[in-house]
Order: sequence, then structure tokens, then C-alpha cells
Amino acid sequence: MSEAHSTQPHPSLLQTSASDRYQRWRLVKDKIVARCVVAGGLSIIVAIVLIFFYLLYVVFPLLLPAHAESVGRYDAPEPGLGKTLFLAIEEQNEVAVRFTDTGKAVFFNVADGSTVGTEDLSIPQQVQITSFIHGSLDKGIVAYGLSDGRALVARQDYKQTYPGGKRLITPSLQYPLGKEPVVVDSKGQALTQLEVKLSDSNTTLLAKTADNRIVLASFSKKESLFDDEISLERSEAVLDTTGNDVDFMLLDKEQRDLYLANRQGDLSVFNVTDKSQPVIKHKLNVMNQGVQISSMEFLNGDLSVLVGDNNGVLSQWSMVRDEQNHFSVEKLRSFKVSDAPILAIAPEQRRKGILVADANGLIGIYNSTAERELIKEQAISGKPQALAISPRATAFLIQSEDGKIEHWTIENEHPEVSMSSLWQKVWYESYSKPEYIWQSSSASNDFEPKMSLVPLVFGTLKAAFYSMLVAIPLSLFGAIYTGYFMAPRIRQYVKPGIEIMGALPTVILGFLAGLWLAPFIEMNLTGIFALLMIVPLGVMIFAYFWQKAPKEIRHKIPEGWDALVLIPVIIFSGWLAFQLSPAIEALCFNGDLRTWMRSEFGIGYDQRNTLVVGLAMGFAVIPMIFSIAEDAIFSVPKHLTTGSLALGATPWQTMTKVVLLTASPGIFSAIMIGFGRAVGETMIVLMATGNTPVMDLSIFQGLRTLSANIAVEMPESEVNSTHYRVLFLAALVLFMFTFIVNTLAEVVRQNLRQKYSSL
Repeated sequence: MSEAHSTQPHPSLLQTSASDRYQRWRLVKDKIVARCVVAGGLSIIVAIVLIFFYLLYVVFPLLLPAHAESVGRYDAPEPGLGKTLFLAIEEQNEVAVRFTDTGKAVFFNVADGSTVGTEDLSIPQQVQITSFIHGSLDKGIVAYGLSDGRALVARQDYKQTYPGGKRLITPSLQYPLGKEPVVVDSKGQALTQLEVKLSDSNTTLLAKTADNRIVLASFSKKESLFDDEISLERSEAVLDTTGNDVDFMLLDKEQRDLYLANRQGDLSVFNVTDKSQPVIKHKLNVMNQGVQISSMEFLNGDLSVLVGDNNGVLSQWSMVRDEQNHFSVEKLRSFKVSDAPILAIAPEQRRKGILVADANGLIGIYNSTAERELIKEQAISGKPQALAISPRATAFLIQSEDGKIEHWTIENEHPEVSMSSLWQKVWYESYSKPEYIWQSSSASNDFEPKMSLVPLVFGTLKAAFYSMLVAIPLSLFGAIYTGYFMAPRIRQYVKPGIEIMGALPTVILGFLAGLWLAPFIEMNLTGIFALLMIVPLGVMIFAYFWQKAPKEIRHKIPEGWDALVLIPVIIFSGWLAFQLSPAIEALCFNGDLRTWMRSEFGIGYDQRNTLVVGLAMGFAVIPMIFSIAEDAIFSVPKHLTTGSLALGATPWQTMTKVVLLTASPGIFSAIMIGFGRAVGETMIVLMATGNTPVMDLSIFQGLRTLSANIAVEMPESEVNSTHYRVLFLAALVLFMFTFIVNTLAEVVRQNLRQKYSSL
């Protein structure tokens, strides 16, 4: 027995061995947890960096420059069929056409110039071609003016088939007004200049005749009852102007506004809505003295006129309506192309881009909205005879006087974006002055995209400002009282209750704000403002009488429980504010505050406005600021507060001179975290602001924030389009803004911590 007993280890040795194993296992767990914490922190940093670089990756193509490259040069096909009057390219950049001065259409391959086919236009043998004009480029309309006062209108048509799985484009000509020329001038004078615009039901032909009259002929299609026969109803009018003063004629696609100009720069605008009685709208001179117009075309959409002069300047002029509903033609912008006359202007068919060529064969590509010079290249030597850009603006053809055609390709994906279009005021078409506008898309090809980020940044800061204006006083004062003055027994219910508010989904808050709070504020606007005066006044009156109350009554309320006494006072004051609001509105605002503001100060009221989002988003931010600030205040060491009180300071002095200064880094962090939450909030501003990207300082107007704009438009944007990349740019701006603000906030917080760490 004694030998067996002697072989067992001593109990103290067993305890020591178990303790060592426990300590080693504890150290292992500490190292594992420490490494997990480090790995988690590093992964967060890596994720943020990856997000930044992904945003930059999507945005970067906006910064790439455009360029053009010559890919072919060949003789104009079928030179024996006449001189080129006009070149055009079909959408796939495979087939082009040249119309000649002998009434021939020569279709050829864009790549090598080989002839695809030729077609004779049905021009009578006994008459001569005296003028030529192209109509709307997107419709492929052309017209020949004849010596007998008639005109022939034709349209290019390209039929696509896929024999054997390979695309085949078959070109042809259609005659929307019939194969026979139509009468433009009933007097039979030769048409020396021509303009044409065609729609589904109406066609307008404008002509300058040999005897210097300006004739306006309109043709309306009339269908029979059984749609088996179509006839043209013709009307004719002569403009009250002489042809000697007209060198350029343009009619917009709506067949409403007619622009007549001479080389000296005298421009007249007529309203031809009533084709029988044209009315002059405006007259002005668009050239400086000694400068002449060398070319004139419509910009895509026909809302602006592009004027090229003999000094190599391209200017954009547009009809503008002022606040008094008066029309005038204003110059929106200009581009210096070269020092030689601009002889050819080819506007893009789907964007606000412009291809121009000067007398020396220099070509330039510009975007009107972005006010950018995108490309400038020497395309040919000498004067251009014809210039054409493809419908998708990915290629162009230019023919020189020696009969050579140059084929160029264009890489120009995002011409609408520039620093000025994103961050400066832009004078858009149909606007009376330069403005910041966000309107990114439309159903029409001639839409001018308006992608200013300024209204979105303004809306983001405006929403955050008013939400913080609501949240900071309530959350900080609540945190100060809860963390320093409130009894611990009440605090254990109040603090978790407010923190639970932060768990409420913001989509619920946005839903309530948009469907309940916004109509409630609209119906009780005076009561809302009365709350700001009557509730504080009621609290102060109650506090005054409470101080005058006998000590026996006041001492019945334990220290730190005072807030409970104020609850019925606040409820009663709020109820009283809404009860008195009709009387206040009738006495001071003629019975309707919103109408009074509009009539007296011109301040409008939108139901979903900044006031609504300030209250709703302030409610969402309060729990976050309150919780962090309250923890900072409550964590102030007790020896500091007790020492201050022992030295004779009052609780209020201790709170302001000791507690707040010591807790200031935490309070500042709470405010900045709340501000970051307000800046990045999406659902509340999406549902409670009207989502209108306007720049208005009024608290009664709506707004749109960067985050809400991304949420609304990203699902509908085309991947890799300019709109898509600008939305990512907005996300990058929001990312950088929050990063910079948080970095500065951390610097300030560290300075505050070092400054007050010695207290």
C-alpha cells in the first residue's frame, strides 16, 4: 500500500500542471483572437480600398481622350456620274451614298469604295437641276430643286437581310411624295436654293427662286376613307423678305421655326406654324463687323443653329424665352476651330456632337453641352467637297476637290462629360440662362443630357444639414442629462429604449415620412412652428414655478427623476400649440400660412420637402449620436467629477468645465458618425423629399441626394454608358467626401483627446 501511495503525484503538482495547461491554452486563445481581430481590421481596410479602386475603374473611361484614325483612302466611285453634292453613311458603317449634280445616287462600300449600286432619280429630261439640299439626317431625306419650279424629294433606305447567317445591306431610294416632282413655285421659276422637312403627315419645302422670292410650299397627306389612295393637299405662301438677303435657309423638324440668314450675319426667325401666314419672331446680327458666315446647320434636335464663319469660329445660337415670354436668339457658346473659313458642318444624329471641316481640310469634333474640343486632325489637304458622319458617330467620310475620299474611324465614347458640364453652370438649349441641372435621360435621340452633379451634392448637404439641426440638440442634450444627471434606475430603461430606436429600418421611417408625416405637416404647418415656441416657453414657465414651489413638494421627487415631471408638461404644451395654430394662422397669416408665404415672399411649398426629411432623418440619426455621446459622458472618471464637486463647483459647472471637456472626443465622434449616416442615407430621402434635383435654399422645397439618385437611376442605366459611369462617379464623390470628412474628424478627435487627457 505504501509503495502504491508513493507512486501518485502530489495534489499540488496536479494543480500546477492543470494551471499551466490552462494558462497555455488561454495564451493560445488570446493569440488566435488577436490575429482574428487584426485580420478582420485588415480585411475591412482591403475591402474599402477595393471598393475605391472598383469605383475608379468604372469612372476612369470618362477621362480617356477621344481620337480619330484614317483607315482608308480611295477615289470617289463612279466619277463619270457627276460631282458629289452630298455624302451619307448608313448605321452599320458598311454602305455609303453620294448624290451627284446629275441626279444620280451612287451606293458604295465604306471600307474600300467599291460600287454597290447606282440609281437614277426620276428627274424629268427637259429640266435642269438648280439646287440640292439634305433634310433631316436621321431620316435620310434629300431634295433636288429644278429649273421649272418643282422639286423631287427622295429618301435613302437600307434593307438588312441575313442570307447564310451573314448580314447583307441592300440600299435603295424611296419617294415619300411620289416619283414625280412636286410643284414648289406656282410661277415656275427655277429653285436656286432649297430646304425641306418631312414628317408622317406634312412636308414643307422652302425655296429661293430665280427672281429672288422666298416661297414656302406645304404638302399634307390626305387618305381616302378606305386607305386605298393618298393625295397631297398643297398650300403656298411667299415670305415678306427678298431673296437678295438670304444665303442660308433652315427649317426645324417641327416645321415651326424658319431661320433665314445672309453672309453678313443678318439672321431672321419666322414662325411658320400657319404656313399661309408666316410671322417674323426675331431679327439680329450674329457676326462681328467684317466677319461673314461661311456655313450654317442645325444641331441635333433643331433647337440650335450652328454658324461657322470665315475666321474659323463655330458658334451655337438658340431660341430663348425669358420670364416675360419674349423670344430672342442668344449665343450659347463658341469654339475656335482654326483661322480658315469653316466650310462644312456635320452634326451627330444621336448626340450633341459636331464634326466640322475648314477650308484647309482640318477637321474638328466638338460637343456643345460639355463645351469640349474632342478631336482636331488634318484630314485632307485643300477644301472639302463633302463631309458625312455616321449615325452612331463612329466614322466619317470626307471628300476633297481632287475626288479622293478619306475614311476615318472615331473613338469617342463619352463626349458629354467634362469638368464644366459636371461642376459648372451650363447654358442648355431652351433655358433662359446657364444653370445647374440634373436630367440624365429621355426617350428621344435628340435629348441633351444634363449631368451636373452640383444639385445632387447640394441636396445631400442640405438634407444632412437639416437632419443634424434636428438631431444634434436633442441627442446631445439627452445624452448629457442621461449620462450625468439622470438616476441610474431610470437610465437603465431610457438608454436601451433610445438605442432600440436605431434598429428601426430606415425604409419604415421613409414610408411613414412620405405617407403620414408629409401630409400631416402640410395640414398643420403653423402648429409645427408653434411647437418650437410654445413647448420651450411652457418648459421654462413650469421650471420657474417649480423653483418657487415649497421645498416639501420639490423634495418629494428624488434627485435624477426630474425628467418624469416634465413629460406631461411637454405633452400639454405640444397639444396647446396645435390647438392655438388655427387662431395664430388666422390672426397673422390671413388664414393660410402656405398661401401667405407664396403671395408675400414667393416661397412655394412642396408636400415632400426638406422639413419632412429633416425631421424624419433626424429621428433616424438621434439614437446613434445619443448612444455614443452618452457612453462618452458616462465614462468620465468619477474622481474627476467628485473632485470638482469637493472643490466647491456646482453640478452644472462640473458638467460644463470637466465632464464635457473630458468627453469631447467621444461627443465629436458621435456627431461625425451621425453626419456620415445622414450623408449616406438613401431610403428616407428617397421617399420623403419628392426626389427633385433642384437647388433651392427653401426648407419647403424638395431635393435629391447622391445616394438616392444612384438608387433611382442605376437600375435603368445602360451598362458602360455615360449615364452609368457618371452614376459611379457620383458614388466615388460620395465615397471621397465621407472619407475626407471622417479623416479630418479623426484628426480633430485625436487633438481633443491629447488636449484634455490631462484632466
